[in-house]
Amino acid sequence: MSTLMRTFRNLRRIGLKDYAHQMMNIGDTKAGTYIATDRYGNKFYENLEEELPLRTRWVDYKDQEYNPDQIEPGWHAWMSYSVDKPPTEDPLIRTGQRTWELKEHRPNVTMSRAAFKTYSTVKPKVSAWIPEAIDRG
Repeated sequence: MSTLMRTFRNLRRIGLKDYAHQMMNIGDTKAGTYIATDRYGNKFYENLEEELPLRTRWVDYKDQEYNPDQIEPGWHAWMSYSVDKPPTEDPLIRTGQRTWELKEHRPNVTMSRAAFKTYSTVKPKVSAWIPEAIDRG
């Protein structure tokens, strides 16, 4: 959470509508430079002067039910400070440049019904012992 002075400063900069939107979605107020929008409508921002180190970049997700796997790999590299330039400026991490790259970004399906589940096609080598009781006469 931010300090009271920082909250009022950001409220004055971004306006009441964006202030309410940020408090509902990220729980903090941030004012910065708009960098770009990706294919999915997520907006990326940066503020190098007034934010704490390693908290200078953030994303405003398009959907209310956001998930970090909704970010493309190039934008993820920029968000995690692996590269200095965003994918709009750096041709090496721009999406769609390589032949082996997927056409459409696939979300992470872990912990969902679409998750991969292993199964065995080999007969088990060890079987469990099932006790059988004999009637005593």
